Amino acid sequence: MMDSTNYENPLIGRYASSAMSALWGPQRKFSTWRKLWVALAEAEMELGLPITAEQVEQLRSQVDTIDFSAAAEYERQLRHDVMAHVHAYGDACPDARPIIHLGATSCFVTDNTDLILLREALGLVRDRLVTVIDRLGRFALEQRAQPCLGFTHMQPAQPTTVGKRACLWAYDLVLDLEELEHRLATLKARSTKGTTGTQASFLQLFDGDHQQVVRLEALVAEKIGFESAYAVTGQTYSRKIDAQVLDVLAGIAGSAHKAATDLRLLAHRKEVEEPFEKKQIGSSAMAYKRNPMRSERMCGLARFVQSLQSSGAATLATQWMERTLDDSANRRLTLPQAFLAVDAILILYQNVADGLVVYPQVIERHLRGELPFMATENILMLAAAAGGDRQTLHEQIRQHSQAAAAVVKQQGGENDLLDRLRADPAFAGVDLDAAVDPTQLVGRSVEQVDAFIDEVVEPIRQKYPQALASEAEQVRV
Repeated sequence: MMDSTNYENPLIGRYASSAMSALWGPQRKFSTWRKLWVALAEAEMELGLPITAEQVEQLRSQVDTIDFSAAAEYERQLRHDVMAHVHAYGDACPDARPIIHLGATSCFVTDNTDLILLREALGLVRDRLVTVIDRLGRFALEQRAQPCLGFTHMQPAQPTTVGKRACLWAYDLVLDLEELEHRLATLKARSTKGTTGTQASFLQLFDGDHQQVVRLEALVAEKIGFESAYAVTGQTYSRKIDAQVLDVLAGIAGSAHKAATDLRLLAHRKEVEEPFEKKQIGSSAMAYKRNPMRSERMCGLARFVQSLQSSGAATLATQWMERTLDDSANRRLTLPQAFLAVDAILILYQNVADGLVVYPQVIERHLRGELPFMATENILMLAAAAGGDRQTLHEQIRQHSQAAAAVVKQQGGENDLLDRLRADPAFAGVDLDAAVDPTQLVGRSVEQVDAFIDEVVEPIRQKYPQALASEAEQVRV
């Protein structure tokens, strides 16, 4: 039953997927702590410390059976979350109680868990990125040859195609994917670095045998799924890692914000719209409205993610010496919420990309209103090639263009530049209709779309078939 009294995080209640929410939930977090304690005890046993297989097995049997009430009561008494869970785990595993957390510091479980969760969360985001890139690729291919106005400075510029513009959106995400892949590939374990990163406690456990300490670090890293551990740490792994991850997430947010803003502008022009459901209401007062609510929500969530980026950088910068604890509360908020928000953004983005609606007749009408101006350079070249004086022709086009612009801007009329040129004998030898054919003014847009799909999108599809095989997450509200 929903709690109607206390604040609930809308990232979980409204926006993010159940998979991402569960990943950052208490059960996953604390069962991972216990898995780490199992890995540590097992590795220490294998390297000769007096730990029995029965103790390790008892620990393993209680990994997912957590008495959260008992742990909370211990934390109220001890004011220490890790020791509270050590005690709760020890209650459930009395034979193994003496060897839980042996030689470790709190960051053994907290930091290694965070690295495991970061790795898995990045994997979820990667799969959503791949899916959105795929959907934008499909849309780009469908609209590869649909000419439309291009814009620079938000003013009409040389025509492009709807499909080419979609490739711009997709390529931003491709660049984000490359950054994310790099972060995943370079993520390591903290493993068994000890209280200040010197491994002193483990060296004592192994009676000064440095090689055993090195083996323990490598063995624990392997048991928790990492190929290696960070070369050096303080008490924590460097908070540079968190800042780099937040940078990737903020980059994805920025890419989504850019595309969603474009779509909001295109919806304003009635050229392209996001999907609008049969019973969807655009406004409580204005019943006719079709507001781009998904794109607007993407922008709102994206700004939130970008605002978290500075927290990661500031936390890194203020980690005095080997570590200060002012990182803890901040990271509990920024890391999960950045992932939850990006997850929500990409769910929305896929939904939008799957259902984009294009209105070719509106696009063509807008093109017709601007094409005569945009074609003037072509017209000038054609008239000069037919024997006219280039400088004289340029002045005539300039005068006709200004007169036509005055009709549009001052009188609210249609662009009559072509009619003016047809009436001017200097342009009698020019096929003006052919000169303003939009398909001849989009350059290599169509070819660029085809190349982008073949050379960029298709290899991504081939690399991550599992991402494309999963069912689309539904937008909940």
